[in-house]
Amino acid sequence: MAKPETTVGQVLLARIEAQAAVLAGLDEAVRADEPDAVHRMRVACRRLRSALRTFRRLLAPGATDELVAELRWLAAALGGARDREVLTERLAAEARELPAECGPRRVAAALERWGEAEYRQIWPEVVAALDSPRRRALGEALAGLLADPPLRRRAARGAVPELSRIAAREQDRTAERVRAALAAAPGERDLALHAARKAAKRARYAGETAAPAVGARAERYARRMKAVQEVLGEHQDAVVAASALAAHAASSGEPFGYGVLYGRQLAAEEAARRRLPEVWRPAGRRKLARFG
Repeated sequence: MAKPETTVGQVLLARIEAQAAVLAGLDEAVRADEPDAVHRMRVACRRLRSALRTFRRLLAPGATDELVAELRWLAAALGGARDREVLTERLAAEARELPAECGPRRVAAALERWGEAEYRQIWPEVVAALDSPRRRALGEALAGLLADPPLRRRAARGAVPELSRIAAREQDRTAERVRAALAAAPGERDLALHAARKAAKRARYAGETAAPAVGARAERYARRMKAVQEVLGEHQDAVVAASALAAHAASSGEPFGYGVLYGRQLAAEEAARRRLPEVWRPAGRRKLARFG
């Protein structure tokens, strides 16, 4: 007897189940502030939210709207601590590479003290979110969705053609935002590049979701979209770092070192913008999304 064809609904539910398990398994690690735990939980939230949004046409209208909103809430609650952690690591590492006349050790130490103080100020918000009724309700909602999935009839379609169609749609969406970002005026460019980054991330997650059913072609799609996401992420990190340096330079006691670091962030922004067309070229090829 022939093996039944995998459906696109089964692929979606497998993705949700896997990421829900990751999310549920990280609560204690996050409370203990274990290395990378906040980051992993935030990524699980994003992957779940992306799956529910990208594959929403497979689900009953409105059935997961509240769940998507709660995943956004939890990711945001984790975000302040994680963003501060990433920013501090970036700037302290770059500070250690400054010329001797900038006082690299002093500047790095000042940045680390500032980052640690900011992190500890934000940290109680993370613990409060994990201990809240909303967090428990979110776990229950994910379990309920998996126990009784609100799938529409189209979720019974064969996986590969549907996954290919979805990948092509996400590729088109990313292409539109990349083009808009490259054409944007300087005053609008940062926001446009950030929007392109979010589109590339969603496309990457669509490729990751498809990979167990599709194999190497979906993995290649996800890698290409990840490369686009990363170059745009470097741009966004530099924008955030430059803004933080400008805001805190006067009170840092190291305005010269902060100024040099600020200049390096501007250079990193420019380098990322220049790299984007090259990195997008292989990710934008139409055949990349042809999984069948």
